[in-house]
Amino acid sequence: MKGSFWLAWRQQRVLVGIAVTALAAAAAIAAYYRSGMLDALHSGLFDHCERGPLYCMESGTNQLLLLDIEPLKYFGLLNIVLPVLIGVFWGAPLLGRDRELGTIRMVLAQGVGRGQWFASRFAMAAATTIALSGLLAGVFAWWWRPAADRSYGLFWYDNTALSGSGPRVVAAALFGLAAGTFLGLLVRRVLAAMSLTLLVTGVMTLLLEWTHRTRLLVPPHTYVSAGSIPKAPMGEKWSTGIYGLITASGRHDDVASCPFPSGTQLKECMAAHGYVARFYKANPAGDYWTFQWVDTAVLGGLAVVLTVVTVLLLRRRV
Repeated sequence: MKGSFWLAWRQQRVLVGIAVTALAAAAAIAAYYRSGMLDALHSGLFDHCERGPLYCMESGTNQLLLLDIEPLKYFGLLNIVLPVLIGVFWGAPLLGRDRELGTIRMVLAQGVGRGQWFASRFAMAAATTIALSGLLAGVFAWWWRPAADRSYGLFWYDNTALSGSGPRVVAAALFGLAAGTFLGLLVRRVLAAMSLTLLVTGVMTLLLEWTHRTRLLVPPHTYVSAGSIPKAPMGEKWSTGIYGLITASGRHDDVASCPFPSGTQLKECMAAHGYVARFYKANPAGDYWTFQWVDTAVLGGLAVVLTVVTVLLLRRRV
């Protein structure tokens, strides 16, 4: 390692060390709490619980049975805010610090081109970001798997699971790095760039959470059942809370027209109003991966665009 890459390593080695230390600490915490989770599951206390969303009660006492998943949720939250942390503390100073201090002139005077100066710094930061975010997402999945989609565990549509696991964690981290790098080059002042990066990455994180809740990018499925029989259990589906009734012409009405779960009252009400079936809207468990790849495409695409724009701005801003 020599030249601009050696200089990039010298400038970023503290951050790389912090990333490695944080990853090791997170893995140790995950191993500790996962071990406790497995001990609880192997105790036999949960053996009678059925898979699905229905609450499970302790035999004899009727007390609700739940695993201690709060640490797991905090881990997922860490993965959600990771792009903000990387963008603010790594991306924004990556180019901005050299520009603000004027050291870029000294670097370029040594025969290092602008493209090489950018590539050496960004490549090292991006490689570390990919490794860190990918391993954190993997650790979360490993910890989560024994209690995934159980009434006493954590369901796939919980925001800490949906946004704190999978490939979207890597794409989000790269977006944070790219946004911070772009703003660091654009604004010149590191502190101002860090503030703007906090705003941009924070808003993007909240915006994607909003698209999850509204199902804007992944529409729910419509499930239809006859009024003469009970509805199939919701199971692992993520309900939208939209229920209703269907007329012979196909019109969908609110469930308040016949607010009965099943039985004679429901059938009589449906016959009186001309309803032939019921419906509800929900996302099946398989949509976990649809959400993941949509988010990955959005965040990864933005990261690529911001990186290309940063490269194009190098000649004007440096």
